[in-house]
Amino acid sequence: MKNEQTGGKPASRVDPQRIRADLLAWYDVHRRDLPWRAKAGETPDPYRIWLSEIMLQQTTVATVGPYFAAFTNRWPTVHDLAAAALDDVLHAWAGLGYYARARNLHRCAQAVVAQFAGRFPEDEDTLKTLPGIGDYTAAAIAAIAFGRKATVVDGNVERVTARLFAIDQPLPEGKPWIRAMAATLTPDYRPGDFAQAMMDLGAGVCVPRNPQCGRCPLSGQCEALAAGLAGELPRRAPRKARPERRGIAFWLQSPDGRVLLRRRPENGLLGGMMEIPSTPWAENDARPPAMQDLARLAPLDVSWRVLPGRVRHVFTHFSLELEVWAGRAEAGQLDQVWGIWWPIGDLDQAALPSVMRKICAHARAHGDEGGAAGPLFA
Repeated sequence: MKNEQTGGKPASRVDPQRIRADLLAWYDVHRRDLPWRAKAGETPDPYRIWLSEIMLQQTTVATVGPYFAAFTNRWPTVHDLAAAALDDVLHAWAGLGYYARARNLHRCAQAVVAQFAGRFPEDEDTLKTLPGIGDYTAAAIAAIAFGRKATVVDGNVERVTARLFAIDQPLPEGKPWIRAMAATLTPDYRPGDFAQAMMDLGAGVCVPRNPQCGRCPLSGQCEALAAGLAGELPRRAPRKARPERRGIAFWLQSPDGRVLLRRRPENGLLGGMMEIPSTPWAENDARPPAMQDLARLAPLDVSWRVLPGRVRHVFTHFSLELEVWAGRAEAGQLDQVWGIWWPIGDLDQAALPSVMRKICAHARAHGDEGGAAGPLFA
């Protein structure tokens, strides 16, 4: 049944009370065994719930599993994480996406210890005052960790709800309608289990493509299935093409086998992470810098050469292609440059994001090969 925006809620044949009963009964039999999830009868650990929810943002359960185990083995409590060095946290986070989340994770742990004596607050409003906790994460912690009535809407819940109510307004414009209808299903009883049941249903049955409607405990009330639309919802607005950016990375070595690293500003992309120095990452159609400008952008006035090939990396909002220039500093020049001279053999210990690790691997693989263009400037 198509839903029309008529000033009121979309029309629906769904019975929320029956949905709750059927889904919780299904969950009691089919719930996933996840490392951060309390088993039946156990008291959920708010620290583990919070940590997993931050890690799972834009990342899959399969990817998060090993990271979650490593974090909880190294920092088993919020007190341990709060006392950790930021660089250690950033290094352990490598591969989980935006490093701003790791910085906020560390800041949040410190805030929970400083402001709440290591106990996470239970209500959504107070949770949202903590670094890195927004509407979704606050609702998830409140419901799952503390049994508070809260509507938890992640991608899986969004898909299940859109299909149950046949909400055909494309995303992201349809998100408010989906959230409003999901709120009508949220129970007073076992809200955390219900939220996790919706997530499990979306992850294993009501999947994006070829939903397994024959296995779904809610199929009898699904308006999208009745209308023959289950596999088409939720609809999404056409995606814009991902912009492409380019730049030059400078692999600068010292005579004793160290490479120059710098720390990026705290704010912005990869904030606070270590980096191989580079030019600004400009759009493809931007005017390329003149050679004299590139010389000023390089970290030191040495003889540079272009290494063969390019380093490519895809961020969420743009693609990046980097040329790598290699150079060697003289012993007397080491104090003339801003940054840290890091032992090349210990680069795996530096808090380097994935794109910087790609640059290091490329430079080490091609560093002994002559660049096609030869020396660029001296």
